[in-house]
Amino acid sequence: MELRHLKYFLAVAEELNFTKASEKLFISQPPLSRQIAELEDELQAKLFIRNNKKVELTEAGKYFKEEVKALFQNLERISIKTKKIAENVSGEFRIAYISSIYSSVISDLIKHLKAQFPYVNFKLFEISTTKQIDALEQGKIEMGIIRSPIHSAKIKSHLWFKDGFSLVYNKKSVQIKSENEIANLKDETFVFFNKDYAPHYHEVLLELCAFYGFTPKIIHEANNINSIVQLVKNGLGISIVPSNITKNNQDPEIGFIELKKVNLYTNVSIITAKEDESEITRSAVEFLLPQRR
Repeated sequence: MELRHLKYFLAVAEELNFTKASEKLFISQPPLSRQIAELEDELQAKLFIRNNKKVELTEAGKYFKEEVKALFQNLERISIKTKKIAENVSGEFRIAYISSIYSSVISDLIKHLKAQFPYVNFKLFEISTTKQIDALEQGKIEMGIIRSPIHSAKIKSHLWFKDGFSLVYNKKSVQIKSENEIANLKDETFVFFNKDYAPHYHEVLLELCAFYGFTPKIIHEANNINSIVQLVKNGLGISIVPSNITKNNQDPEIGFIELKKVNLYTNVSIITAKEDESEITRSAVEFLLPQRR
């Protein structure tokens, strides 16, 4: 018994007409009839009742039809699963992240994935939130780590953690001891994210300064959190950064003051394509989600 026998049987069983079944299978009717006869001989069971007016399934034929349909459905499932496994064994998986997520977490994620999928080529890209969303929608990346909000029907979002804000300053250039003195910084120069690069985040920083009673003098802009911290260290201004940054920065020349009075946070989220159910994506998300910062 070969798969073609089952395929031919199922076509006749669904059409209950040899002529229509042969047209559906793109073969002539006599070969089709021979294939069905061979199948019946092998099974030693009559599958169809044939007469000049119609074709009907026997009781054995009805049972065989349901089993063959289930078999083909299972074969399709096996084929899809096999394809997914093959994609997980080799190929490429692209992860994008924002600069304010400290690198040790990303390194741990890649080590975890490499151990599970040693033949996959994992690629990392530092990209802004807006560009990550576009890249995910276009299939250019498989996963992103961004700061919300997200407005896309094509993307599934998983909240990773809520991040507060902290003032960052050069200890030699700026004399400040507590959050209560932040209003005194109104004449200082600030280093912020570029408005076009991170528009929502830029607006949040302006809102924070407004809470403390001043409009910041933005002299320098950058598209990378490490560049901002470096500019602050070089004495070119002060800034407000996600509090998460303080965990990865032990520079003795730089000071941080957490902004506890203002109730403003940003959501750091993991984003994937809504239809993506790959094993790699699932493993990556599951690895990160328990590690809520």
